[in-house]
Amino acid sequence: MFKISVLMLLLLSVCSCKPKQVVTKDVQIAFIADVHLQDIFAKFEDNTYQGIKNPVTGEYANIRTMNAQLHSTRIFNENYFAFIEALNDISKRGIKQVVLPGDFSDDGQPVHVRGLRKILDQYSKEKGMSFFVTTGNHDAVKPFAQEATKTDFLGKDGKEQIISSSETNFKKEENALEPIITADIKNWGYKETMQEMAAFGFFPQKKYLYWETPFSNYNYDNYFLEKAMTESALEKRIYTIKNTNLSLPDASYVVEPIKGIWLLAIDANVYVPNKKLSGLPDNPNDFSGASIGYNNMLLYKSHLIDWVKKVAEEARQKGKILIAFSHYPMVDFNDDASPELKQLFGADKMQLSRVPTEEIAQTFADAGIQIHFGGHMHINDTGVRTTQKGNTLFNIQTPSLAAYMPAYKILTIHSDTDFEVETIVISSVPKFNSLFPFYEEEYAHLQKVKSSTIWNKEILKARDYKEFTEWHLKELVRLRFLPEDFPPAFLTSILNLSGSDLAYSNKNTSDVDATLKSSGLTKEDLGSWTGFDMIFDFYRLKNADELAIPEIGRSRLKQYEIVCAALEKSNNEKLVLWAKIFLKTIKGEPADHFRIDLRNNKIDRINP
Repeated sequence: MFKISVLMLLLLSVCSCKPKQVVTKDVQIAFIADVHLQDIFAKFEDNTYQGIKNPVTGEYANIRTMNAQLHSTRIFNENYFAFIEALNDISKRGIKQVVLPGDFSDDGQPVHVRGLRKILDQYSKEKGMSFFVTTGNHDAVKPFAQEATKTDFLGKDGKEQIISSSETNFKKEENALEPIITADIKNWGYKETMQEMAAFGFFPQKKYLYWETPFSNYNYDNYFLEKAMTESALEKRIYTIKNTNLSLPDASYVVEPIKGIWLLAIDANVYVPNKKLSGLPDNPNDFSGASIGYNNMLLYKSHLIDWVKKVAEEARQKGKILIAFSHYPMVDFNDDASPELKQLFGADKMQLSRVPTEEIAQTFADAGIQIHFGGHMHINDTGVRTTQKGNTLFNIQTPSLAAYMPAYKILTIHSDTDFEVETIVISSVPKFNSLFPFYEEEYAHLQKVKSSTIWNKEILKARDYKEFTEWHLKELVRLRFLPEDFPPAFLTSILNLSGSDLAYSNKNTSDVDATLKSSGLTKEDLGSWTGFDMIFDFYRLKNADELAIPEIGRSRLKQYEIVCAALEKSNNEKLVLWAKIFLKTIKGEPADHFRIDLRNNKIDRINP
């Protein structure tokens, strides 16, 4: 009798424990955000135009101008080669699960989405990779397809070439090249994009162990593929916008690609309806773009919060490891310097409208999200938030391959509480400079017409892809960020001054002298750089976080800290703010190679 009672107690204790899944040791998942793929070698289906001929290789390509690239926060052309190199690198590491958290295309154009699908199909077939995507604001510019035009393709003799989906969608300039008309350059909406990318998470597949959406009427215990296929129809995956009769599609899903791992794809695109509506069905012009992200979700897509809670709770009950991803950040990505940035630059500058409110982080942490991979901002960053209820959210911002610093992330799952994240920089890229002969022609044309905003030709001397993206950022700062974001008076007070001028701008300089001496530095060291150098390095740190430290150098960073300490004592309020912003940007959470301990809600840097 005693033996039977003991046996029953043991059985009851086993049944009451949290279910444990058999997870292959050290599962790895790669995250590549903001690919912004433009298929530069694609052929249009309805037009014989091939692009322009490379004067060196003889190969035809459809590329955007260098001038356009250097005024954009992303590279348009060379990232094509960087994406291929990243996939090859992932394949060499034996990683089979790859996540693309949105903005996988240039602007959702048919020609580029088809091109991406062909690449992913190839790596799926030849390398055994599985891809999981979610929507970004550039994949569905609006929820429904719309006509579109790009005026900045590179054309004959280095001139700009208009390519448009409609003859009435642009204004032709005098002496301009004849516009190219093709439906392949329009912006697809959800329906078309999801159908083209159906095999990459948007719809259930035979190989998935489980798949559902916020609208599914089945659960894990009664799942079967045929039912999931029926429920995956896009017309069943719609929500009604609050206080309207408008309905929009939602691409969210959760999938179990390998036993014990759930990938939660949150469609955080929020299209806010205009005050005045056309009354026409599926009119893209009735909605704003979706670039704001989560700050609009609580009002317009609250159904997703409830679903996320349900998924997180079910994952906990069934012993699944839940990894969430979406296009947008859930946590402040400015190293908590956003308040000072707003004071110095204004709330409508420095992409501050995209910073998620604290309510977003608190909401998703309490909903059960512990690890989330985001994109959108083209930056490398880690944000951590713990709620009053004791729930902690780790938001991992994945850099873009189309910007400085070009990189992707690898998540290694050691156990249900032990996770490792490593950032892989894509520095050497075959053919990254193969398009440079085109830009030589463009530069000659800009010289000929005496352009007032001509770019620095030194970029064409870049030795590798990483250096090319660094040049891209430097020119972006000079040509766009300085004139658009920086207050003129503040810029005058810092831009051309040396570090020495800035450090010794106050009367009391004894602290500066003492700190320099104790650091083994001199006044001449501070005099070797200007305010522009400091601004550029601020952007390097803002974009790449600790990945930029080797590029800047420890000595220069120490000099910046000394100057900032002096500026904090300034009578100039803007210089005080600048110093606080810079110091916060230097000191953030680990963002290169680190470990996340969910048992103790800790994050620790892994030193090389």
